[in-house]
Amino acid sequence: MRALTSCVLAAVASSYGFAAAAACEHPPAVAVPDGKTSTMDQMLAAQQEQKAYQTAMNEFLACIDTELKAEGEQAPEDFKSLMFSRHDAAVAEMESVAAAFNEQVRAYKAANPAPAAN
Repeated sequence: MRALTSCVLAAVASSYGFAAAAACEHPPAVAVPDGKTSTMDQMLAAQQEQKAYQTAMNEFLACIDTELKAEGEQAPEDFKSLMFSRHDAAVAEMESVAAAFNEQVRAYKAANPAPAAN
């Protein structure tokens, strides 16, 4: 789905000749582990991947903001619309990935309860 969205956005950007729209590269999505079957090491590695993904996505959002500011008020409405759409889609994706990972953390904790303290 993300690949299709990226292709559509790239096609729209190129059809309007917006080189700046393509300058901001969307980071690749990361896999969310299955919390029920993952080991602690796998969950910790996935947590680091999630943090790196969030950092890359924040850089992507900053790039979009920079491109919008660089074009200024004279930017064509189609360009602004495209950039706002890319921004909103990225934020939605970040929230979705974070929610999915948090769900799997809860699944991991349910499958691997902490030992009871005596």
